[in-house]
Amino acid sequence: MAAANVLKGGGALLVSCRNHAGNVLSTSSSVPFRTGIKTEGSKRGMFWRHLSFCAVTTSSSTPAAAPPPPPADASSPPPPLSSDDGDPIKDAASMLDIRVGLVLKAWRHEEADSLYVEEVDVGEPEPRIICSGLVKYVPLDHLQDKKVVVLANLKPRNMRGVKSFGMLMAASDASHENVELLVPPEGSIPGERIWFGSEDEKQSQPAAASPNQVQKKKIWELVQPHLKTDASGIVVLGVHLMRTSAGVVVSRSLKNANIS
Repeated sequence: MAAANVLKGGGALLVSCRNHAGNVLSTSSSVPFRTGIKTEGSKRGMFWRHLSFCAVTTSSSTPAAAPPPPPADASSPPPPLSSDDGDPIKDAASMLDIRVGLVLKAWRHEEADSLYVEEVDVGEPEPRIICSGLVKYVPLDHLQDKKVVVLANLKPRNMRGVKSFGMLMAASDASHENVELLVPPEGSIPGERIWFGSEDEKQSQPAAASPNQVQKKKIWELVQPHLKTDASGIVVLGVHLMRTSAGVVVSRSLKNANIS
C-alpha cells in the first residue's frame, strides 16, 4: 500500500532500507523535503511504495552520537597485581618474641616424670619459670648454665601445678626420637631478641605481639611448620636465617630437622 503522509516542517530524511529478512540494503544520504508535500499517488506514491520496508527518520543538525566502543576482549589478562605483597610467614614470625635465654637452675618436676622445670634469665628483672618435656632427650646437667632459645610470648600454661611462662625451642628428627635444644651463637646476650633475615633487619623488627594475640591469631601454629634446620644445622625460616647479633642459631647435630 502506498504511504499517505504529509511531512510537516523542514529538514532532511535519513533513509535506511531493509529487505524482508531485516538486512540493511542501503542507507541514503539526506533526502530533502518541503512542508506540505503529499506522498499519495503519482510518482511520489511509487517512491513510498518502494520504501515500504525502509526506515525513515528525520535528522537534525546535531551530529549522531558516536557508536559505543567494542566490548573488551574477554580473553585479555587482568591488570597485574602489585608484586609488593611481602612474605606473610616471615611477617608472622616477626611478631614472635624469641629471645636468648640462660638457664640459671633446672630440676625434675615433682608431679610429672617427663618434665623439667627451669629458671631462665631472658633479660627481665626476674627469671622466668619454664616447664619443658625434655627428660627423655636431654640430661639434666646439659641444661645447667646453658644458653637456650626461648619463645617468650606464649600464654602461660599450668603444667601439673607449675605455671610455665614460655617454651625452650628444640630441633627434632622426623621420628621425634632425637631432640636437642637450639644453641645461640657464642657471645649472645640473655634477653636479646632473635630475628629472621639479614643482619640489617635487626633494626626493623616490629614490636612483638601480646600472648593473647599470639594465641588468638595462632601465630606460632602458622610459623612452626616452616621452621627447619638446613643441611648445615642452621635454623632457617624458608630462606631466612635465625639470628642474634653474634651470629646464627644452630642445632649441634640435627640436620634438616623440625623445630618445635
